[in-house]
Amino acid sequence: MKFSLQAPAKINWFLFIKGRRDDGYHDIVSPMQCVSLFDLLSFEDAPEIELLSDLDLPPGENLVYKAAVSLKKSASYPGGARIVLKKNIPLAAGLGGGSSDAAQTLIGLNKLWGLGLTGEKLMELGAGIGSDVPFFLGGPFSVVQGRGEIVKRLKTDSSVAMLLVKPDIGISASWAYGKYAAELTKKSVDIKLFCLALEKKDFAALRQMVSNDLEKGVVEKYRIVADIKEMLFKNGAEIASMSGSGSVVFGVFRSEEEARQASIRMGDYWYRVVRTLV
Repeated sequence: MKFSLQAPAKINWFLFIKGRRDDGYHDIVSPMQCVSLFDLLSFEDAPEIELLSDLDLPPGENLVYKAAVSLKKSASYPGGARIVLKKNIPLAAGLGGGSSDAAQTLIGLNKLWGLGLTGEKLMELGAGIGSDVPFFLGGPFSVVQGRGEIVKRLKTDSSVAMLLVKPDIGISASWAYGKYAAELTKKSVDIKLFCLALEKKDFAALRQMVSNDLEKGVVEKYRIVADIKEMLFKNGAEIASMSGSGSVVFGVFRSEEEARQASIRMGDYWYRVVRTLV
């Protein structure tokens, strides 16, 4: 058997930090949504776990390899798999690429190895691999709480056009959270009202809700993130915000054509025009 799966990127519509946990992580509230930017993974039987990737990263440090080893151990599976990973989602960008790859690895190997594990079991394994992995097992549009292990599916039929822009920097999630450790938010957003505004594409209402508690600390060191956000607004974005721990900033546009026109003015920055997945 040989097959391929797509691993989507995600954006955080807003990210609120509610407190620091005893385990060193932070409790968050964040509606996340997958977007049409994908890594590609292929799977086939092999005697041992083998990862081939275009990433300049030792296999043991790749979340795909960690997910495969974790699943093999948990299921006491005797064989292995050859996994080929083709990256399109940039690293250390706040788009969750590594976590998405890990989630699709769990899904793919569950199928390849005929394990028949439930989604609940895969989420349990995923939570031990990375904080965003459970979301990618439960997405494409969900509100995430705790350190990421609590995932509640949200419904929307409304897809919006976005322009993702990344400066030539990578940002460590642990560093970004550390910068904000002393400032815990008291903000809150009614999730039902947020979903209603998104469904209606009420951009004025959404602008009041979209926020990222990590952005201030990141901008203090990397002013370019704020500059890109300003560029997006100047070029027609209805909403602009940093995704996750950065460094990607997403701009929401009324149409893909408007997003493409704005992309022309982004200079040498990495960018992609995408749509949210529903």
